[in-house]
Amino acid sequence: MTDTKRIKTALISVFHKEGLDEIISKLHAEGVSFLSTGGTRKFIESLGFPCQAVEDLTTYPSILGGRVKTLHPKVFGGILCRRENEQDQKQIAQYEIPEIDLVIVDLYPFEDTVASDASEQDIIEKIDIGGISLIRAAAKNFRDVVIVASKAQYGSLMNMLRNQGANSTLADRKWFAKEAFAVSSWYDSAIFNYFDDGESSAFRCTYNQKMSLRYGENPHQQGCFFGDFNAMFTQIHGKEISYNNLLDISAAVDLINEFDEATFAILKHNNACGIASRSTLMQAWVDALACDPVSAYGGVLIANDTIDKDIAEEVNKIFFEVIIAPKYTDEAVDVLCQKKNRIILIRKDVEMPKMQVRSALNGLLFQEKDLDIETSSDLKQVSKRTPTAQEVEDMLFANKLVKNSKSNSIVLAKNKQLCASGVGQTSRVDALKQAIEKAKTFGFDLQGAVMASDAFFPFPDCVEIAKEAGVTAVIQPGGSVRDDQTFQYCDAHGMSMVTTGIRHFKH
Repeated sequence: MTDTKRIKTALISVFHKEGLDEIISKLHAEGVSFLSTGGTRKFIESLGFPCQAVEDLTTYPSILGGRVKTLHPKVFGGILCRRENEQDQKQIAQYEIPEIDLVIVDLYPFEDTVASDASEQDIIEKIDIGGISLIRAAAKNFRDVVIVASKAQYGSLMNMLRNQGANSTLADRKWFAKEAFAVSSWYDSAIFNYFDDGESSAFRCTYNQKMSLRYGENPHQQGCFFGDFNAMFTQIHGKEISYNNLLDISAAVDLINEFDEATFAILKHNNACGIASRSTLMQAWVDALACDPVSAYGGVLIANDTIDKDIAEEVNKIFFEVIIAPKYTDEAVDVLCQKKNRIILIRKDVEMPKMQVRSALNGLLFQEKDLDIETSSDLKQVSKRTPTAQEVEDMLFANKLVKNSKSNSIVLAKNKQLCASGVGQTSRVDALKQAIEKAKTFGFDLQGAVMASDAFFPFPDCVEIAKEAGVTAVIQPGGSVRDDQTFQYCDAHGMSMVTTGIRHFKH
C-alpha cells in the first residue's frame, strides 16, 4: 500500500469562489476531471473546462429547493470507498460508482446570516446539509481522499499542487482532514448557540484564529491566544505580544471602557497604578503618571482619545511595554517608534463579548461580564451629610476603578485622579492601609478625598481609618448586617456615605 495517492476526480461545490480559478486550472493541467453542482459547475465551465453535473451521475435533479443535491450513494460511495478494501472495490464496480479523490466544498454562511438580523426562515436555510456531510465523509476517508473544507485552505492546496502535482501524501490528507473537522465543529457550535439562544444549556465555543505568544505567564511556559486579536487591534510597532501583555491589554480595555471624558490609564498586573480624567488628554497623562511613577515603569498605557506628538514626547520619557489608543498622529508614531520593542496598538471600535470564561479545576467557569456602570441616580445616600457635587463625581470615578481592581480592593481618589489603591489583599483593612501609605509616599493630600470599596464593610474600622487620613466621602455596595454601625460613624464624624447595592468582586 502506497502512502501517495493520485487525484483523478475532484468534486467541487462551493459558496465562495474567490481564488478557486487558479486551483481548477492547475487540476485540469494535471488531468483531473471535475464533478460539480449548479453555480460551481457553471463557474468551472466558464473557465473553459469540462465538468460533469452531479445530476448526470446520480440521475436525480437538485430537489426540495436545493436542499438535496449531493446526498446520493453514487456521490458518497465514491468518497467513502476504501481503495485497498476488496469488498468496497467490488461494490463500487457493481453499482458503477466513480471514485472521488478530492472534495472541495464550503458551507453556507450561517453566522453571517444570523449577524445580519435575517428572518428565522432565511437563517434555517443557511444550515448546510450536503456540504457538512461531504466534509465529514471525505475527512473520515482521509487515507484515500483530500478534503478542502474552506477557502482558508485554498492556499495550502495550491502549494501541494505546485510542489507535488495532483499527488497527496498521507500526511497531507490527514492535515486537511484535521482542518476539515475544525470547520465542521465550529459550524455545528454556531448552529447550537443560535438554537440555545443564550440559555447556556451546554458550553460550545470555537475559535479558528490562533495567535502565538512570546511565552506564557513565565518564560518557561508556552502560551497562545485563541481569538481574533486583529479584529480588535492593529499592531503598528513592537515585539510579539506575551501572555501577560494580553491580560494587561484586556484589563486596560475593560477599564477605559468605563470613561467618556478624556482619560489616560497606566496598568501593572491588571490593576491601575495611575489614572486621571481631564479636559485634555495631555493633562490626563501628566496626572495619571503622578499617581505612581514608580509602578508605571514597564506598564501598559491606554488612552481613549488621539495621541499627538506632544503627548508622545512626554510618554516617551518613561519605559513601558504597551500603549493603546484609538488613533495616533503620524508625528506621534515617529516618536513612539524610537524604542524598537515597544508595542503600539491602535484600538478598533469592536463590540466586546458579554460573557466571561475561565478554566477552573477540570472544567470552565462561565458568567456574565460585570457591565454595570453606576451613575449618580444609582446612589443611595445613607448619611446625614449630603456629598458635594465634586465628591459625587469623585466617588463615581473611584467606583469605576475599584470595580476593575483585584479584590479585596480599596481606591482613594480626588478630583477624578487616582491617589492610591490597595488591591488583592486578604483583608479590606490591609488594602486601605496599603492605599494610604502609597498616597503619602507620592505626596497626595487625602483631605477631601473619597474612598471606594468593591464590597461592603463588615465593620466600621475601614471608615474610621479613612476618616483619620482625611477622607470625607465613601461609596460602597452596602449590605452588611452591621451597616447601621458604619452609617452611624459617618454621621457622628460628618462624613458622607452612599451605597450602590452592587458588589464588584474581581479575582
